[in-house]
Amino acid sequence: MQVDGQSDEKNSNLVIYSDDRRDNFRNPLFHKARRRRSARSFTTACQRKNLYVDFTKIGWSGWIISPKGYNAYTCAGSCPFPLGESLRATNHATVRSIMNALKLTQEAADLNPQKVTDVKERSWNEIFQLKDLKGNVASYRKAPHQFMMDLYDAVAESNGTLKNTNVVEGNIVRSFEGQSSGSYHFFNLTSFRPDERMIKAEFRWFRNTRPFMGRHHFYKVDFYEVLDSRSKPWRRILLKSRLLPVYTNGWKIFNITQMVTKWILNSGTNNCILIVTSLPSGNWFESSMQVDGKSDEKNSYLVIYSDDRRDNFRNPLFHKARRRRSARSFTTACQRKNLYVDFTKIGWSGWIISPKGYNAYTCAGSCPFPLGESLRATNHATVRSIMNALKLTQEAGKPCCVPDVLYPISLLYFDDEENVVLKQYDDMVAGSCGCH
Repeated sequence: MQVDGQSDEKNSNLVIYSDDRRDNFRNPLFHKARRRRSARSFTTACQRKNLYVDFTKIGWSGWIISPKGYNAYTCAGSCPFPLGESLRATNHATVRSIMNALKLTQEAADLNPQKVTDVKERSWNEIFQLKDLKGNVASYRKAPHQFMMDLYDAVAESNGTLKNTNVVEGNIVRSFEGQSSGSYHFFNLTSFRPDERMIKAEFRWFRNTRPFMGRHHFYKVDFYEVLDSRSKPWRRILLKSRLLPVYTNGWKIFNITQMVTKWILNSGTNNCILIVTSLPSGNWFESSMQVDGKSDEKNSYLVIYSDDRRDNFRNPLFHKARRRRSARSFTTACQRKNLYVDFTKIGWSGWIISPKGYNAYTCAGSCPFPLGESLRATNHATVRSIMNALKLTQEAGKPCCVPDVLYPISLLYFDDEENVVLKQYDDMVAGSCGCH
Protein backbone atom coordinates (compact mmCIF):
# COMPACT_ATOMS: atom_id res chain seq x y z
CA MET A 1 0.00 0.00 0.00
CA GLN A 2 3.03 2.29 0.32
CA VAL A 3 4.40 4.50 -2.42
CA ASP A 4 8.21 4.31 -2.07
CA GLY A 5 9.61 7.35 -0.31
CA GLN A 6 6.23 8.72 0.65
CA SER A 7 4.58 8.66 4.07
CA ASP A 8 0.99 7.51 4.23
CA GLU A 9 -1.52 7.28 7.08
CA LYS A 10 -2.07 3.60 6.23
CA ASN A 11 1.59 2.60 6.27
CA SER A 12 2.45 -0.30 8.59
CA ASN A 13 4.16 0.65 11.84
CA LEU A 14 5.58 -0.98 14.97
CA VAL A 15 4.40 0.09 18.43
CA ILE A 16 6.44 -0.87 21.52
CA TYR A 17 5.03 -0.56 25.05
CA SER A 18 7.66 -0.39 27.81
CA ASP A 19 8.40 1.03 31.26
CA ASP A 20 11.63 2.60 32.53
CA ARG A 21 10.47 3.20 36.08
CA ARG A 22 12.43 1.35 38.75
CA ASP A 23 9.57 1.23 41.22
CA ASN A 24 6.00 0.08 40.70
CA PHE A 25 3.82 3.03 39.72
CA ARG A 26 1.17 4.15 42.12
CA ASN A 27 -1.24 6.61 40.61
CA PRO A 28 -2.09 9.15 43.31
CA LEU A 29 -5.32 9.96 41.49
CA PHE A 30 -6.61 6.51 42.37
CA HIS A 31 -4.76 5.97 45.65
CA LYS A 32 -5.52 9.11 47.55
CA ALA A 33 -4.66 8.96 51.23
CA ARG A 34 -7.37 10.32 53.44
CA ARG A 35 -6.30 13.49 55.17
CA ARG A 36 -7.77 14.64 58.44
CA ARG A 37 -8.82 18.21 58.73
CA SER A 38 -6.84 20.32 61.14
CA ALA A 39 -8.17 23.20 63.17
CA ARG A 40 -4.89 25.01 62.53
CA SER A 41 -5.05 27.44 59.63
CA PHE A 42 -2.03 29.38 58.44
CA THR A 43 -2.36 31.61 55.40
CA THR A 44 1.37 31.16 54.79
CA ALA A 45 1.65 27.51 55.85
CA CYS A 46 3.06 24.88 53.51
CA GLN A 47 0.60 24.28 50.69
CA ARG A 48 0.34 23.30 47.03
CA LYS A 49 0.03 26.08 44.46
CA ASN A 50 -0.57 26.16 40.73
CA LEU A 51 2.45 26.16 38.42
CA TYR A 52 1.48 25.93 34.78
CA VAL A 53 4.24 24.71 32.47
CA ASP A 54 3.78 26.12 28.95
CA PHE A 55 5.89 24.01 26.58
CA THR A 56 5.96 26.83 24.02
CA LYS A 57 7.57 29.24 26.49
CA ILE A 58 10.11 26.64 27.57
CA GLY A 59 10.96 25.87 23.95
CA TRP A 60 9.72 22.30 23.88
CA SER A 61 6.71 22.77 21.58
CA GLY A 62 8.77 21.89 18.52
CA TRP A 63 9.03 18.26 19.55
CA ILE A 64 6.24 17.69 22.13
CA ILE A 65 3.06 16.91 20.20
CA SER A 66 0.65 16.78 23.12
CA PRO A 67 -0.17 18.23 25.57
CA LYS A 68 0.67 21.88 25.02
CA GLY A 69 1.43 22.25 28.70
CA TYR A 70 0.42 20.96 32.12
CA ASN A 71 0.00 22.03 35.75
CA ALA A 72 3.09 20.83 37.61
CA TYR A 73 2.06 22.54 40.85
CA THR A 74 4.63 23.72 43.38
CA CYS A 75 4.90 23.77 47.16
CA ALA A 76 5.34 26.99 49.09
CA GLY A 77 4.86 28.31 52.60
CA SER A 78 6.28 27.93 56.08
CA CYS A 79 6.57 24.84 58.30
CA PRO A 80 6.09 26.31 61.80
CA PHE A 81 6.58 24.40 65.04
CA PRO A 82 4.68 22.37 66.09
CA LEU A 83 4.10 20.61 62.78
CA GLY A 84 0.42 19.70 62.70
CA GLU A 85 -1.06 16.73 60.87
CA SER A 86 -2.21 18.96 58.02
CA LEU A 87 1.44 19.69 57.17
CA ARG A 88 2.09 15.97 56.51
CA ALA A 89 5.58 16.07 58.04
CA THR A 90 7.93 13.10 58.11
CA ASN A 91 9.43 11.96 61.42
CA HIS A 92 12.76 13.35 60.20
CA ALA A 93 11.23 16.78 59.62
CA THR A 94 9.54 16.68 63.03
CA VAL A 95 12.84 15.91 64.80
CA ARG A 96 14.54 18.76 62.95
CA SER A 97 11.66 21.07 63.86
CA ILE A 98 12.01 20.16 67.54
CA MET A 99 15.78 20.72 67.52
CA ASN A 100 15.30 24.05 65.79
CA ALA A 101 12.64 25.10 68.32
CA LEU A 102 15.02 24.23 71.18
CA LYS A 103 17.91 25.98 69.36
CA LEU A 104 20.04 22.86 69.80
CA THR A 105 21.82 23.41 66.50
CA GLN A 106 23.21 26.80 67.57
CA GLU A 107 26.23 27.53 69.73
CA ALA A 108 24.21 29.34 72.40
CA ALA A 109 20.63 28.58 73.35
CA ASP A 110 18.57 31.27 75.05
CA LEU A 111 15.11 29.85 75.64
CA ASN A 112 12.57 30.47 78.35
CA PRO A 113 12.43 27.31 80.58
CA GLN A 114 8.64 27.10 80.18
CA LYS A 115 8.99 27.16 76.39
CA VAL A 116 11.54 24.33 76.61
CA THR A 117 9.04 22.27 78.62
CA ASP A 118 6.22 23.02 76.17
CA VAL A 119 8.36 22.00 73.19
CA LYS A 120 9.41 18.73 74.83
CA GLU A 121 5.86 17.77 75.81
CA ARG A 122 4.54 18.56 72.33
CA SER A 123 7.32 16.48 70.77
CA TRP A 124 6.45 13.39 72.83
CA ASN A 125 3.00 13.27 71.32
CA GLU A 126 3.97 14.30 67.75
CA ILE A 127 6.22 11.31 67.08
CA PHE A 128 5.57 8.79 69.85
CA GLN A 129 1.91 9.44 70.80
CA LEU A 130 2.94 9.62 74.46
CA LYS A 131 0.96 12.13 76.54
CA ASP A 132 1.66 11.51 80.22
CA LEU A 133 5.44 11.70 80.44
CA LYS A 134 6.72 14.30 82.88
CA GLY A 135 10.38 15.16 83.18
CA ASN A 136 13.26 12.77 83.66
CA VAL A 137 11.77 9.86 85.56
CA ALA A 138 14.29 7.16 84.62
CA SER A 139 15.62 7.06 88.19
CA TYR A 140 12.58 5.22 89.59
CA ARG A 141 11.65 3.08 86.61
CA LYS A 142 12.11 -0.65 86.77
CA ALA A 143 14.80 -2.26 84.66
CA PRO A 144 13.57 -3.76 81.37
CA HIS A 145 13.61 -7.52 80.99
CA GLN A 146 16.81 -8.90 79.51
CA PHE A 147 14.73 -10.40 76.71
CA MET A 148 13.84 -6.88 75.47
CA MET A 149 17.46 -5.72 75.72
CA ASP A 150 18.64 -8.77 73.77
CA LEU A 151 15.92 -8.25 71.17
CA TYR A 152 17.02 -4.63 70.66
CA ASP A 153 20.65 -5.76 70.21
CA ALA A 154 19.50 -8.32 67.64
CA VAL A 155 17.59 -5.87 65.44
CA ALA A 156 19.58 -2.63 65.80
CA GLU A 157 23.07 -1.21 66.07
CA SER A 158 24.02 0.76 69.18
CA ASN A 159 22.90 3.99 67.44
CA GLY A 160 19.46 2.61 66.58
CA THR A 161 20.00 1.95 62.86
CA LEU A 162 18.63 -1.38 61.67
CA LYS A 163 20.95 -4.31 61.12
CA ASN A 164 18.44 -7.16 60.75
CA THR A 165 14.82 -6.83 59.64
CA ASN A 166 14.08 -10.56 59.85
CA VAL A 167 14.29 -11.02 63.63
CA VAL A 168 10.71 -9.96 64.39
CA GLU A 169 7.51 -9.56 62.43
CA GLY A 170 5.96 -6.11 62.45
CA ASN A 171 7.57 -2.99 63.86
CA ILE A 172 6.48 -2.99 67.53
CA VAL A 173 7.28 -5.38 70.40
CA ARG A 174 5.77 -4.62 73.82
CA SER A 175 6.40 -6.34 77.15
CA PHE A 176 3.73 -6.18 79.89
CA GLU A 177 4.88 -7.29 83.34
CA GLY A 178 1.46 -6.83 84.86
CA GLN A 179 0.47 -7.50 88.47
CA SER A 180 0.69 -10.92 90.10
CA SER A 181 -1.11 -12.33 93.11
CA GLY A 182 -0.04 -15.87 93.84
CA SER A 183 -0.75 -17.87 90.69
CA TYR A 184 -2.92 -15.13 89.15
CA HIS A 185 -1.35 -12.74 86.61
CA PHE A 186 -3.24 -9.54 85.66
CA PHE A 187 -2.51 -7.43 82.58
CA ASN A 188 -3.67 -3.98 81.48
CA LEU A 189 -3.44 -3.72 77.68
CA THR A 190 -4.97 -0.25 77.22
CA SER A 191 -1.70 1.06 75.75
CA PHE A 192 -2.28 -1.16 72.69
CA ARG A 193 -3.47 1.31 70.06
CA PRO A 194 -6.60 0.62 67.95
CA ASP A 195 -4.71 1.26 64.69
CA GLU A 196 -2.26 -1.57 65.39
CA ARG A 197 -2.48 -5.03 63.88
CA MET A 198 -1.54 -7.71 66.39
CA ILE A 199 0.68 -10.46 65.01
CA LYS A 200 1.54 -12.65 67.98
CA ALA A 201 1.26 -12.75 71.79
CA GLU A 202 3.43 -14.81 74.15
CA PHE A 203 3.26 -15.40 77.90
CA ARG A 204 6.75 -15.95 79.35
CA TRP A 205 6.96 -17.79 82.65
CA PHE A 206 10.19 -18.63 84.53
CA ARG A 207 10.64 -21.86 86.48
CA ASN A 208 13.47 -22.70 88.85
CA THR A 209 14.69 -26.24 89.36
CA ARG A 210 12.30 -27.89 91.81
CA PRO A 211 13.65 -29.23 95.12
CA PHE A 212 13.93 -32.99 95.61
CA MET A 213 10.54 -34.48 94.76
CA GLY A 214 11.08 -38.19 95.38
CA ARG A 215 10.18 -40.45 92.47
CA HIS A 216 8.61 -37.69 90.38
CA HIS A 217 10.49 -36.59 87.24
CA PHE A 218 7.80 -34.41 85.65
CA TYR A 219 5.15 -31.98 86.81
CA LYS A 220 2.07 -30.71 85.04
CA VAL A 221 1.37 -27.07 84.15
CA ASP A 222 -2.23 -26.03 83.46
CA PHE A 223 -2.71 -22.65 81.80
CA TYR A 224 -6.12 -20.99 82.31
CA GLU A 225 -7.88 -17.87 81.09
CA VAL A 226 -9.85 -16.31 83.95
CA LEU A 227 -13.20 -15.17 82.55
CA ASP A 228 -14.20 -12.68 85.27
CA SER A 229 -11.20 -11.59 87.30
CA ARG A 230 -13.17 -8.99 89.27
CA SER A 231 -16.06 -10.89 90.86
CA LYS A 232 -15.75 -14.56 89.86
CA PRO A 233 -12.06 -15.53 89.61
CA TRP A 234 -13.01 -19.23 89.76
CA ARG A 235 -14.64 -19.00 86.31
CA ARG A 236 -11.92 -20.07 83.95
CA ILE A 237 -11.15 -21.94 80.73
CA LEU A 238 -8.27 -24.40 80.39
CA LEU A 239 -6.19 -23.31 77.40
CA LYS A 240 -3.05 -25.45 77.52
CA SER A 241 -1.41 -28.20 79.57
CA ARG A 242 2.24 -29.21 79.58
CA LEU A 243 4.46 -31.75 81.28
CA LEU A 244 7.79 -30.21 82.32
CA PRO A 245 10.92 -31.92 83.70
CA VAL A 246 11.28 -31.40 87.46
CA TYR A 247 15.05 -30.82 87.41
CA THR A 248 15.28 -28.15 84.68
CA ASN A 249 14.81 -24.41 84.87
CA GLY A 250 14.38 -21.49 82.46
CA TRP A 251 11.71 -19.58 80.60
CA LYS A 252 8.60 -21.37 79.38
CA ILE A 253 6.76 -19.70 76.51
CA PHE A 254 3.02 -20.02 75.82
CA ASN A 255 1.50 -18.72 72.58
CA ILE A 256 -1.74 -16.98 73.61
CA THR A 257 -2.41 -14.90 70.49
CA GLN A 258 -6.08 -15.85 70.21
CA MET A 259 -6.83 -15.04 73.84
CA VAL A 260 -5.02 -11.66 73.78
CA THR A 261 -6.85 -10.72 70.58
CA LYS A 262 -10.12 -11.22 72.47
CA TRP A 263 -8.82 -9.18 75.40
CA ILE A 264 -7.96 -6.24 73.18
CA LEU A 265 -11.37 -6.31 71.51
CA ASN A 266 -12.97 -6.22 74.98
CA SER A 267 -11.20 -2.98 76.01
CA GLY A 268 -7.92 -4.47 77.24
CA THR A 269 -8.56 -4.14 81.01
CA ASN A 270 -8.87 -6.71 83.84
CA ASN A 271 -7.27 -9.53 81.89
CA CYS A 272 -6.10 -12.47 83.96
CA ILE A 273 -4.11 -15.68 83.53
CA LEU A 274 -4.00 -18.50 86.09
CA ILE A 275 -1.08 -20.94 86.23
CA VAL A 276 -1.63 -24.18 88.18
CA THR A 277 1.21 -26.65 88.67
CA SER A 278 0.68 -30.16 90.00
CA LEU A 279 2.40 -33.52 90.27
CA PRO A 280 1.19 -36.56 88.33
CA SER A 281 -0.34 -37.74 91.61
CA GLY A 282 -2.63 -34.71 91.51
CA ASN A 283 -1.01 -32.83 94.40
CA TRP A 284 -0.83 -29.07 93.71
CA PHE A 285 2.24 -26.99 94.58
CA GLU A 286 3.07 -23.27 94.43
CA SER A 287 3.77 -21.97 90.93
CA SER A 288 4.34 -18.24 91.52
CA MET A 289 7.91 -16.96 91.43
CA GLN A 290 7.08 -13.32 92.20
CA VAL A 291 7.26 -11.54 95.51
CA ASP A 292 4.13 -9.40 95.56
CA GLY A 293 4.76 -5.73 94.81
CA LYS A 294 8.37 -6.20 93.76
CA SER A 295 9.89 -6.18 90.30
CA ASP A 296 12.21 -9.03 89.48
CA GLU A 297 14.01 -10.17 86.34
CA LYS A 298 12.30 -13.55 86.66
CA ASN A 299 8.75 -12.22 86.98
CA SER A 300 6.31 -13.53 84.39
CA TYR A 301 5.39 -11.15 81.59
CA LEU A 302 3.44 -10.86 78.35
CA VAL A 303 5.03 -9.99 74.98
CA ILE A 304 2.93 -8.68 72.08
CA TYR A 305 4.24 -8.31 68.52
CA SER A 306 2.31 -5.85 66.35
CA ASP A 307 2.48 -3.46 63.40
CA ASP A 308 1.03 0.05 63.04
CA ARG A 309 2.27 0.85 59.54
CA ARG A 310 -0.35 1.47 56.86
CA ASP A 311 1.91 0.59 53.97
CA ASN A 312 4.25 -2.34 53.53
CA PHE A 313 7.69 -1.37 54.73
CA ARG A 314 10.53 -1.25 52.26
CA ASN A 315 13.86 -0.79 53.98
CA PRO A 316 16.13 1.39 51.84
CA LEU A 317 19.15 -0.05 53.61
CA PHE A 318 18.54 -3.25 51.64
CA HIS A 319 17.18 -1.65 48.45
CA LYS A 320 19.86 0.87 47.58
CA ALA A 321 19.81 2.21 44.05
CA ARG A 322 23.16 2.50 42.33
CA ARG A 323 24.30 6.05 41.84
CA ARG A 324 26.34 7.23 38.91
CA ARG A 325 29.21 9.59 39.53
CA SER A 326 29.10 13.05 38.07
CA ALA A 327 32.06 15.16 37.05
CA ARG A 328 30.30 18.26 38.41
CA SER A 329 31.44 19.26 41.90
CA PHE A 330 30.01 22.15 43.90
CA THR A 331 31.48 23.04 47.26
CA THR A 332 28.11 24.48 48.25
CA ALA A 333 25.94 22.07 46.26
CA CYS A 334 23.18 20.04 47.88
CA GLN A 335 24.73 17.46 50.18
CA ARG A 336 24.13 15.46 53.35
CA LYS A 337 25.55 16.78 56.62
CA ASN A 338 25.75 15.43 60.17
CA LEU A 339 22.94 16.26 62.60
CA TYR A 340 23.33 14.39 65.89
CA VAL A 341 20.15 14.09 67.96
CA ASP A 342 21.03 13.87 71.67
CA PHE A 343 18.00 12.50 73.53
CA THR A 344 19.21 14.03 76.81
CA LYS A 345 19.21 17.54 75.36
CA ILE A 346 15.79 17.06 73.78
CA GLY A 347 14.43 15.79 77.08
CA TRP A 348 13.69 12.22 76.00
CA SER A 349 16.39 10.38 77.99
CA GLY A 350 14.01 9.79 80.90
CA TRP A 351 12.01 7.24 78.94
CA ILE A 352 14.19 6.16 75.99
CA ILE A 353 16.32 3.22 77.11
CA SER A 354 18.39 2.83 73.98
CA PRO A 355 20.02 4.39 72.00
CA LYS A 356 21.20 7.55 73.78
CA GLY A 357 21.02 9.47 70.51
CA TYR A 358 21.51 9.05 66.78
CA ASN A 359 22.70 10.84 63.64
CA ALA A 360 19.59 12.03 61.80
CA TYR A 361 21.64 13.89 59.16
CA THR A 362 20.31 16.93 57.37
CA CYS A 363 20.40 18.23 53.81
CA ALA A 364 21.90 21.59 52.94
CA GLY A 365 23.30 23.38 49.92
CA SER A 366 22.17 24.94 46.68
CA CYS A 367 20.46 23.45 43.64
CA PRO A 368 21.95 25.53 40.79
CA PHE A 369 20.85 25.38 37.18
CA PRO A 370 21.50 23.13 35.32
CA LEU A 371 20.84 20.33 37.79
CA GLY A 372 23.49 17.66 37.28
CA GLU A 373 23.01 13.97 37.93
CA SER A 374 24.88 14.17 41.24
CA LEU A 375 22.13 16.40 42.61
CA ARG A 376 19.61 13.56 42.22
CA ALA A 377 16.91 15.91 40.99
CA THR A 378 13.36 14.81 40.26
CA ASN A 379 11.78 15.66 36.91
CA HIS A 380 9.54 18.10 38.78
CA ALA A 381 12.58 19.91 40.21
CA THR A 382 14.24 20.00 36.78
CA VAL A 383 11.16 21.62 35.20
CA ARG A 384 11.00 24.19 38.01
CA SER A 385 14.72 24.88 37.63
CA ILE A 386 14.28 25.56 33.91
CA MET A 387 11.30 27.85 34.49
CA ASN A 388 13.19 29.70 37.21
CA ALA A 389 16.28 30.12 35.00
CA LEU A 390 14.10 31.51 32.19
CA LYS A 391 12.30 33.77 34.71
CA LEU A 392 8.93 32.66 33.36
CA THR A 393 7.21 33.01 36.73
CA GLN A 394 8.06 33.82 40.30
CA GLU A 395 5.93 30.92 41.50
CA ALA A 396 8.40 28.32 40.26
CA GLY A 397 11.16 29.14 42.73
CA LYS A 398 14.43 27.24 42.96
CA PRO A 399 14.44 23.54 43.83
CA CYS A 400 15.26 22.80 47.46
CA CYS A 401 17.86 20.45 48.93
CA VAL A 402 15.88 17.83 50.87
CA PRO A 403 16.16 14.14 51.88
CA ASP A 404 15.22 11.83 49.02
CA VAL A 405 15.79 8.59 50.93
CA LEU A 406 14.83 8.18 54.59
CA TYR A 407 15.89 5.29 56.84
CA PRO A 408 14.22 3.92 59.99
CA ILE A 409 15.72 3.44 63.44
CA SER A 410 14.66 1.24 66.35
CA LEU A 411 13.98 2.64 69.82
CA LEU A 412 13.64 0.79 73.12
CA TYR A 413 11.56 2.86 75.55
CA PHE A 414 8.95 3.02 78.33
CA ASP A 415 5.40 3.94 77.33
CA ASP A 416 2.74 5.75 79.40
CA GLU A 417 1.91 2.55 81.32
CA GLU A 418 5.57 1.75 82.18
CA ASN A 419 5.63 -1.10 79.63
CA VAL A 420 8.86 -1.62 77.72
CA VAL A 421 8.40 -1.17 73.97
CA LEU A 422 10.71 -1.93 71.06
CA LYS A 423 9.48 -0.07 68.00
CA GLN A 424 10.84 0.67 64.55
CA TYR A 425 10.21 4.30 63.56
CA ASP A 426 10.28 4.99 59.84
CA ASP A 427 11.71 8.11 58.18
CA MET A 428 14.05 9.10 61.03
CA VAL A 429 17.39 9.33 59.17
CA ALA A 430 18.20 11.17 55.95
CA GLY A 431 19.91 8.51 53.85
CA SER A 432 20.73 10.79 50.92
CA CYS A 433 19.85 14.22 49.61
CA GLY A 434 18.56 15.55 46.33
CA CYS A 435 17.08 18.61 44.69
CA HIS A 436 13.29 18.51 44.76
